[in-house]
Amino acid sequence: MTQRKVKRGTTASSAIMFGAEIRYARESAGYTQEELSKLLHCDRTVISRTEGGKRKPSVEEVEEIERLLNTGDLLTRLYGRVDWGAATEHPDWFWDHVDLEAVSVGVRVYQDRVVHGLLQCSQYARALFATGYAAGNPEEIEELTKARLSRQCRFLAPNGPLLIVILDESAIRTVIGGPDVMRSQMEHLLRVAQLPNIVIHVALFSSRQAFINTAMVLLELPDGQRLVYSESLDRGHLDEDSVSVSKHHRRFDQLRGECLSERESLRLIAEVLEGFKDDEQQARCNRLAEEQLQRQQRRRLHRGGPRIPRPRPRT
Repeated sequence: MTQRKVKRGTTASSAIMFGAEIRYARESAGYTQEELSKLLHCDRTVISRTEGGKRKPSVEEVEEIERLLNTGDLLTRLYGRVDWGAATEHPDWFWDHVDLEAVSVGVRVYQDRVVHGLLQCSQYARALFATGYAAGNPEEIEELTKARLSRQCRFLAPNGPLLIVILDESAIRTVIGGPDVMRSQMEHLLRVAQLPNIVIHVALFSSRQAFINTAMVLLELPDGQRLVYSESLDRGHLDEDSVSVSKHHRRFDQLRGECLSERESLRLIAEVLEGFKDDEQQARCNRLAEEQLQRQQRRRLHRGGPRIPRPRPRT
């Protein structure tokens, strides 16, 4: 079968399609981005990011653009139907994967160290971004968290696409954000695993994991094409070569055979959940013990202080 070239030409992002409509209307009206930005009293990059689906304009901006470009109420009607959570900006090299993931009919994942993004709860995702390159920027952390959660919607919906995830044991035991966050994450895994289209396996530390030595995602598209996605330190890699993809599918199936079964995996996740409850209880006991010790030390200081003679009443 002839392999088609992976392009950014089509997308499942409603924000990108909305931006494309603005670009089409602008060009039809004969304006450049620079000219339109001057009419709107903004920088040209504002227009560029809006047309690229990377920025949510205000309702007032959309109405003004409609007036200037004479589009009737087309943009206003489209604006209300855009999933702006999905419009949040991802790294440039990640967009191809996001677009393909959004139309895939099947996704298979092997993930180590952290829980994969399609299975993360909001608390866990937020904690990850808070310790990553967005640390110290609350606004960016929230935007990135919304973007990650928006990718999950179609997999969590009724009759969602098939999602099979192999989590290395390190992913469920590495503490991200503290016991409270980990409890929420384990509970989330147990909930989503009840959906008929989601399968979760755990690969134990003792498993023969030589089959796969890095996290990867196998994507199956509606036309039957299969691709593999992986990441290095600062970029993502999409591979559509049929020989390479078949090799990675075989490795995934081999590793899946070494994993715990679905039932055993969920039982282990439940045990890990209980462990994080114990950790929180232990942490609470430690805090109480520390407070008690500090009170005792204050009492000793008070008793060991200088004695102040008190005047005796005369009889």
